[in-house]
Amino acid sequence: MQICRSCGEENPAKFRVCGFCGTPLAAALPAQEVRKTVTIVFSDLKGSTDLGEALDSEALREVMSRYFDEMRAVLERHGGTVEKFIGDAVMAVFGLPRLHEDDALRAVRAAAEMQQALERINVELEQRYGVVLVNRTGVNTGEVVAGDPTTGQRLVTGDAVNVAARLEQAAPETQILIGEPTYRLVRDAVVVEEMEPLPLKGKSEPVAAYRLVAVRGSEAITRHLDAPMIGRGPELGQLLDAFGEVARLRKPRVVTILGDAGVGKSRLIGEFLSRVSKQAGVVHGRCLSYGEGITFWPLGDIVRASAGITDDDSAEQAYTKVAALLAQEPLAAERIAAAIGLTAASYELNETFWAARRLFESMAGERPLVIHFEDIHWAEPTFLELIEQAVGIAEDAPILIVCSARHDLLETRPTWAQSIEGSLRITLEPLSGEEAGRIIDHLLGGADLPAEMRRRITEAAEGHPLYVEQFLSMLIDEGRLRRAGDTWVLDRSVEELAMPPTVSALLTARIDGLDADERAVVERGSVIGQAFYRGAVEELAPEPIRDQIGSLLLDLTTKHLVRPSGEFFVNEETFRFRHALIRDAAYSGLLKRARADFHERFAEWLERVAAARQLELEEILGYHLEQAHRYRSELGPLDPEGHALGARAAQRLAAAGRRAFSRGDMPAASNLLGRAAALLPETNPERLALQCDLAEALLDMGELARAE
Repeated sequence: MQICRSCGEENPAKFRVCGFCGTPLAAALPAQEVRKTVTIVFSDLKGSTDLGEALDSEALREVMSRYFDEMRAVLERHGGTVEKFIGDAVMAVFGLPRLHEDDALRAVRAAAEMQQALERINVELEQRYGVVLVNRTGVNTGEVVAGDPTTGQRLVTGDAVNVAARLEQAAPETQILIGEPTYRLVRDAVVVEEMEPLPLKGKSEPVAAYRLVAVRGSEAITRHLDAPMIGRGPELGQLLDAFGEVARLRKPRVVTILGDAGVGKSRLIGEFLSRVSKQAGVVHGRCLSYGEGITFWPLGDIVRASAGITDDDSAEQAYTKVAALLAQEPLAAERIAAAIGLTAASYELNETFWAARRLFESMAGERPLVIHFEDIHWAEPTFLELIEQAVGIAEDAPILIVCSARHDLLETRPTWAQSIEGSLRITLEPLSGEEAGRIIDHLLGGADLPAEMRRRITEAAEGHPLYVEQFLSMLIDEGRLRRAGDTWVLDRSVEELAMPPTVSALLTARIDGLDADERAVVERGSVIGQAFYRGAVEELAPEPIRDQIGSLLLDLTTKHLVRPSGEFFVNEETFRFRHALIRDAAYSGLLKRARADFHERFAEWLERVAAARQLELEEILGYHLEQAHRYRSELGPLDPEGHALGARAAQRLAAAGRRAFSRGDMPAASNLLGRAAALLPETNPERLALQCDLAEALLDMGELARAE
């Protein structure tokens, strides 16, 4: 038998599509357990032992069967899967076989309806058997490990299950207690009474809990993807004014666009760059989401694009192109080449800053230069300092640096760019409901959408363009919204549409709703990073789908989950997730053992296909080996193979750290050397040597306490 991933029904082995819902049945792939965030409902009868004394065993069985049948019907009506009956307790999981973006709210509603159903059947039971049943319920949300639902394995394990059971035991008669994680997801849809933190068995600290008073009809929803720029007129005007001033006064400036993920930072900057591209040179540098030691990667992006460096170029050929780019500045060329990993030379950090400034000044010699640094909330402190130094000291240089960042940046660097004269911060606020409606019109090609659906989407999007597009994409992907001539038709009523309470819940639901082979692709891509390579995915993919990776990537592009970047890495086509949140959602579903395996195998693939660029990629290799070691160690004591993996990671990170040390980049050096040392056993002589180097770097930074 085959289990449909969409509806969970059993189908004969020869069926190609589900006979119940029409969903194509996934190709046969190895069974794979997954990590999922689900919501658990645990409900138990109180006083069932007394029932056994009061009733004949046959009557008791009839009473219990009536109760369980009614509870099962309520739970399944709300989309729950009854995992098991334990004595007189019921346990149901919301999120199996498939996640929904509103699983927490479904679970709370089901728990409330179970109480109502019990009141109804108690009338019947009292009349017929002379008994009244009393139950209590706990609801909790959290991460569990679940069997592969496509094979019928629905057992879930994890602390979230234990907490749900403990909440049930602590609940008063006929009451429902919900845990803190669940409350955060449904708080706009419920009325609760906050309880004193509960000392639950098995928990070292008291656990927050809330008594459910009532469930209201409102639903929370969020989602978004790239969309046409609508609104943002004042912000665009500020950017254009800043550019005009830079061009007129030939004086550099920094503008930072701050906003939540998905609020439209990239779209605003893209519109601005398209307006000025005929008047200025435009270059881009992106900060990698690894955020650990990839100090000068954004600078490397700019240099590689400006110098015409390709993946086929040897280090010597790439250096020649850098030298040609900076023909009038040979000393700067040497330092730039070293900073981006083309040579093994080391220079003081201030010399690298000087070289970057001379690079930017030379590029702005004939016409203004606009530099876009993307996602600087992931940048290393040293690179942020480079930006500030390059702009703060540059002379007679029409350079405008536009940075995009989440608000996290100001948490770690509250004075960012304030020392630079004329620096500007633009904070993007959510769009209005009318503006969100215009995005819907554009995405649907001007076709009509039912008014109630339009209202629900614009309210749920909360002014985030990304959420609007993602929500529409999901509705279309699921077949709930379809084109019919000049209008769009809902196949189900608005009330039946699942509305996710958070962006995370919606993204996870989209990933979980993919076919098994599509999910296998996005999961392996997520291990590689925000940008990933087709050849690497083929290397990591299960054997049955390796020859289908191209078509699967095309399908995922159509579904707006990934997109071709237009770049190539060692002759491999590069794709990017449309947003980091999509990548995070895919990655979170992988078991730690699978993550460890994929990180290690990707590092081995990278070592093999980019053997000539090991120096440039050393920090990335070290990162992936480090992650593989980390996940193995979290799963239990390491075997000799695990220790060897840690030694390989330490070797890569230590080499990168010592190069950072030699050039005077102490923040990067301390980061890399500390991570390398942590990977080695205390008895390893190399660990002591690394700790000595680390102490010296910390002393140089003035961190005496850490150095000791």
